[in-house]
Amino acid sequence: MDSSAPNWLHEPAATLLLALTFLLPAALFPQLSERFFRGIENLFSRLAAHKFLAVLFVFLFVLLLRLALLRQLPVPYPGIHDEFSYLLMADTFAHGHFANPPHPLWKSFETFHVLFFPVYASKYPPAQGIVLALGQFLGHPWIGVLASAAAVAASFVWMFQAWMPSRWAFLAGILGAVKLCVACYWINSYWGGAVAAIGGAVVLGALGRLRRHVSPGCGVLLASGVALLINSRPYESVFFCLPVTVALVLWLLQQWRHEEHRRAVLRKVVFPASAILCVTVACMAFYNWRLTGNPLDPPYAYAPRLIHRGATFLWEKPKSPDHYDNAQFDAFYNQYEIGNYDRTWTTFKSVFQDKREHCLPTFFWPALWLLLPGALFVCRDARLRLVFFALLSTVFGYCLVVWPGPHYLAPAAGAWFALIVESIRHLRTIRLFGRPVGAALSRAIVLALVFDVSQLVQQRISDPLGWGGWGLGDRADLQHKLESTPGKHVVLVRYEEGHSPHEEWVYNLADIDASKVIWARDLPGEANKQLLKYYPDRTFWLASPDTGDGAVIVRNPVSPAENKATQDGIRAPY
Repeated sequence: MDSSAPNWLHEPAATLLLALTFLLPAALFPQLSERFFRGIENLFSRLAAHKFLAVLFVFLFVLLLRLALLRQLPVPYPGIHDEFSYLLMADTFAHGHFANPPHPLWKSFETFHVLFFPVYASKYPPAQGIVLALGQFLGHPWIGVLASAAAVAASFVWMFQAWMPSRWAFLAGILGAVKLCVACYWINSYWGGAVAAIGGAVVLGALGRLRRHVSPGCGVLLASGVALLINSRPYESVFFCLPVTVALVLWLLQQWRHEEHRRAVLRKVVFPASAILCVTVACMAFYNWRLTGNPLDPPYAYAPRLIHRGATFLWEKPKSPDHYDNAQFDAFYNQYEIGNYDRTWTTFKSVFQDKREHCLPTFFWPALWLLLPGALFVCRDARLRLVFFALLSTVFGYCLVVWPGPHYLAPAAGAWFALIVESIRHLRTIRLFGRPVGAALSRAIVLALVFDVSQLVQQRISDPLGWGGWGLGDRADLQHKLESTPGKHVVLVRYEEGHSPHEEWVYNLADIDASKVIWARDLPGEANKQLLKYYPDRTFWLASPDTGDGAVIVRNPVSPAENKATQDGIRAPY
């Protein structure tokens, strides 16, 4: 976590002071304080009563708020391996292709989470890439991220409207919008979270409506949500859908007892949903075949078998080290991945410590501890039992894997905020000596979230984990500078010994040869000679990201002697 981020978990004084600010009026002037605050709350309740307007309001709220904060939180630069891989996928889709032919000089362009055989493509599921491609079509991939984040908050409201009164559904959407769609890497990076969260919200929202009223729309939406899930977070989606499937089967069995209901369910739900899922499976099989040559072998499973050495699940042991052609792969796969988890007690505890440290800033805010009295009643609440089981099942699946990314829990993000709001509902019923103590605490919880996110924005922290926002700004500056320089260019990236494998500069777009700026590894000897021969019409530059005072860019690095003699090129800030 970024050390500059506000950490109220270890400094609870601000949360306590805020709680007292609401508790004192509730204790001393209960009727007056309730009249004042309920007047404000009723304004939002009247808006929430118009369900479509409430969904639209939250969507526009996220769009306009995030755009208004662009001076504080600019459009993010990519910086993490996964982001560049998704951007490659987006560029591939934007050019009308599923994958790209392998490059003859692929060793110079080899990089993380990207397939180079049998095709050149991202290894990840396609949903996030489609969203980024839509954004790229509109002008910039981040437009897709922004729209998907706004859709997350709107889908939360729509989902909650099927499970709780509209005013509480509206509050849940607002909480999700503030927490996940302002200063969080889900909106300030390119590697996802929002798409899977939308899929989970659509599934639960459709199922909640389906149990009350059978309609083709609910069946279509239910299947569409599942399709979105398995094409964004396929592993976690299995755990999320397990309790949903059980609930759906029990509901179908109940409907099957009546002839009239049976026909309606078949015609309006089973057939439309089955058609959508069959089309989804066929499209996924075709996509897999185009990338790996096997319809049953998705690229996200194919790639790890080729190159990964670390354990994916807690019961696995890492593989033995392998030989790689570049030092960055050796540092990442043979050292970082293998050392990250080796099935010892020490690394087992470290995995869960990492998950706690990553999930707390993403899904929690310090004032949530005030919610504990209300949360105790949620376990007895039958209305949200299915939502609760969907969350628990997803968390269980998350606990089985080694990697700590909070976006792995994205399918159940809506379920999490539903339980928060349901706890707030129970909390508000608590009175102490006739004083509305619970209502006062609930208001403090909501306002504390606003204060917490506002502090992040004020300090220009795009994400408390440091995963989103600024990225590799020096690489982006150099890219922009060379794009403004006449001609076409190749940047050879030379790393010093000890360079962090997490800061990778070598990534390219879908059509490498057509790109104005190409990024390649500096591989002295035959590989560099082939590169110089292959691109005779391009200007070559040498980027050294690890120099102490800046990334030195040297023109035409043909030999070490010429490199040393021509260090009068562009100097990019680092």
